[in-house]
Amino acid sequence: MKIAAITPVRIRLPEPAVRTRARRPSYNASAPRAFPINKYPEFPRQLRHVPGEVAAEMWVRVTAENGQWGLGQCHWGNLVAPLVSEHFAPLLAGRDCLAIEYLNDLMWRSTLRFGAVGLSSVARSAIDLALWDLKGKLLGVPVYSLIGGPCRPQLSCYCTGDDLDWSMELGFRSFKISNPVHYEEGTQGIDRLEEKVARARETVGAAADLMLNPVMSYNVEFAARVMERLAPYRLRWIEEPLPPHDMEGLAQLKRAVPTLPIATGEDHHSRHEFRELVERRCVDVLQPDLRWCGGLSEALKIYTLGEAAGIATIPHSGAGLPFGQHFAIAMPESPFAEFWLGSDPGVPLAEANRFPGMPVPVDGKVTPSDAPGFGMEFTEAHLLAW
Repeated sequence: MKIAAITPVRIRLPEPAVRTRARRPSYNASAPRAFPINKYPEFPRQLRHVPGEVAAEMWVRVTAENGQWGLGQCHWGNLVAPLVSEHFAPLLAGRDCLAIEYLNDLMWRSTLRFGAVGLSSVARSAIDLALWDLKGKLLGVPVYSLIGGPCRPQLSCYCTGDDLDWSMELGFRSFKISNPVHYEEGTQGIDRLEEKVARARETVGAAADLMLNPVMSYNVEFAARVMERLAPYRLRWIEEPLPPHDMEGLAQLKRAVPTLPIATGEDHHSRHEFRELVERRCVDVLQPDLRWCGGLSEALKIYTLGEAAGIATIPHSGAGLPFGQHFAIAMPESPFAEFWLGSDPGVPLAEANRFPGMPVPVDGKVTPSDAPGFGMEFTEAHLLAW
């Protein structure tokens, strides 16, 4: 079956007729969170004001010659849409849509001269995910069956967000909170951070897993001080404390504070970067984002690198995406899945779900759809030209 077209698209979902009234706005609307650019005070610490942060959601539709189509997702669409339309689409059109490994190799090799990671990787991710969705639909099986089949009946999820009361009410038992401080703030910042972590630990209890997500806002010196200060709170891991290029810094942190595990990877793109993380033994959890790292195909290669070294792979936002759910249900060394909770407290997860056909967690667990492809129930009416 040949590829007939590859096109960037937008998704428009109709508003539900009845919606539960929220108790309050989500923390996502106002909580201060530090990102690398917040080194400079001109940039406020609310997510919507951070240049370069996750933005411009874009989908890619890959259509086969029989009219069947699959969908994949990525971000920064205003920047990557030309890569999809002008570079990758002409390269892949007319080729076998089931030859996913070959198509990925073509895409990777075609970008080596201008950069195979970064935005190129983001664009490839959406195409790759769409190819897997299409393959599952053409063969009439869920994607998880194509990559090995389920190895567990359900996914155990942890919840990312600062609305801990609502997360607990929803039945989650493991939690990751945001980070409000930048390394520029020194000891005063560490004091404020400890107060937040202490409150969180008191709220979720001594037995719950608790994680912290600095999102690249620390340097080595600051991160080491934070990790030592937070030792009494028994964090399961600290996530992405350093920018992705600083592999040596991560190795230094592992040597300085070996008792607090480090997770990272959402901003590492491609198996080549993850190979270095694994070879240096400077991380304890690999966290590729399937929408940015190169897609499901690349994530499976990353998983193999980690599995061989005894390192778990827990994709970024995995339980909140159909792609991540299918990955995690099939991979034995993916024991946990992240559900990012950005919707308002009081609104049921089923109402806030942006992926029709995708199950949402109940009591902290979720079972992926067994429908063909990724199980998404988008129709032509949902798709708009980019």
